[in-house]
Amino acid sequence: MHIRSRAKALVVGAVAVLVAGLALPTQAAPTASASGGLTADDRATLMRYAEDTWASFVAMTDEASGLPADKLKADGTRSAQTSTTNIGAYMWSAVVAEELGIIGRDELVDRLSVTLDTLAGLERHDESGQFFNWYDHRTGEVITVWPDDGSTVVPHLSSVDNGWLATGLQVVREAVPELAEPAGALFDSMDFGFYYRPEVNRILFHYAPSTGAAPCCYDTLVSESRIATYIGIAKDELPRKAYFGTWRSFAGTCDANWHEQQPVGEWRSYLRQDVWEGAYRYRGMEIVPSWGGSMFEALMPTLFVPEEAWGRRSWAVNHPLYVRAHIEHGLEEAQYGYWGFSPANDTEGGYRVYGVEAIGMDPLGSPSNNDSTLVDYGFCDRPAQPLPGPEDYTNGIVTPHASFLALRYAPEEAMENLANLERDFDIYSDWGFRDTVNVDTGTVDEYFLSLDQGMIMGAIGNALADDLLRDAFVTPELESGVRPVIAMEEFTNYR
Repeated sequence: MHIRSRAKALVVGAVAVLVAGLALPTQAAPTASASGGLTADDRATLMRYAEDTWASFVAMTDEASGLPADKLKADGTRSAQTSTTNIGAYMWSAVVAEELGIIGRDELVDRLSVTLDTLAGLERHDESGQFFNWYDHRTGEVITVWPDDGSTVVPHLSSVDNGWLATGLQVVREAVPELAEPAGALFDSMDFGFYYRPEVNRILFHYAPSTGAAPCCYDTLVSESRIATYIGIAKDELPRKAYFGTWRSFAGTCDANWHEQQPVGEWRSYLRQDVWEGAYRYRGMEIVPSWGGSMFEALMPTLFVPEEAWGRRSWAVNHPLYVRAHIEHGLEEAQYGYWGFSPANDTEGGYRVYGVEAIGMDPLGSPSNNDSTLVDYGFCDRPAQPLPGPEDYTNGIVTPHASFLALRYAPEEAMENLANLERDFDIYSDWGFRDTVNVDTGTVDEYFLSLDQGMIMGAIGNALADDLLRDAFVTPELESGVRPVIAMEEFTNYR
């Protein structure tokens, strides 16, 4: 059984040395490598993680439909529902599994043939070719009644979830020539321009065809939604200027003092779009924030797009700082003894958003714990509040997929954190890591989530197979459309 004081004794004494190794990025910061900093033992450990994580996908995927369940319980029970993101994650994870020798080529082609056949027959939106967000993974029927509680579901199209499905299709198209035609046909049929709202230069959250409801819009750049923008630009369905339609941080004027903290920054212009290049201050760093301060928002797109290589004056600086913020929050500020905070299952039931609240714009907070310990640095006439001490951060929730997303930018720290989680909690099994752990009580979530398992497989595939997923996803069209746009920007934290 985990005892928090034991973890502190083991970890806190090493924090200064560990964090010192994460030097502040500069103009000359080297491009992060997926396999850089990994030892032979690390690679063997990652291979073990990949084998077991893939086994969870085998357990949660219906053989007849080729669709994975949204989640798998430790007793083998599968949820009825699946999402478009889950399906994309399964497809790219299968490609990783074959590349690493976990499954053979014939099995890869057989598995994904079934998945693609099912996708081709699913009901979707005629006008856009976009898929609905939730399907029964066994039958492929659109979900209108939520399986867990019987509540009514209004079928909708999600721009970001369709983005992840399209990502999986593109990976299959490039990495599995035997299936390039059906995967490519589905990819090509999905119109991401459908979501674009030129009056705000952004894409919708989602759209419900039956009601016409279309909540607008994804407002922040540091969001997983940028994968849909990248795809839309590459397909000439979105204008390049759409990349600059989202906020880096909300503006720093005192009449906008409702958000988390007053940012530093300045206005710049790109492609005739005025952009507030804002950043938040956190523990001596300046970080372009996300909405919730989670690892998922900041780093999931990096599994497929070499943002830090294309954005030498932006992402190359921000991504390592974002990871450093998670490490310092977990080990120093909250002193959990562990780190990595991202939307995941709540060990008390359900799904919640977690993050490092100080680097998220949400004024209501996406905390790192179930007790919602928040900070308030103040904003103009809103006075700053005393910062919580480590004793205030109780019932912290750590999710392993966050460490895997950080693997490229802090390999030694990520591997150590994962090893500590595996050592100190009953969080690892023959199906890989369970989704979360309460580091105070030692309570481990009883589920494996296909989305989070897909991020784990993606990070491992890049680390062990020379950026396999990036190579498959980045086509000449995507590079020529997206790279120049990313390259022109300079975040305010670039020095």
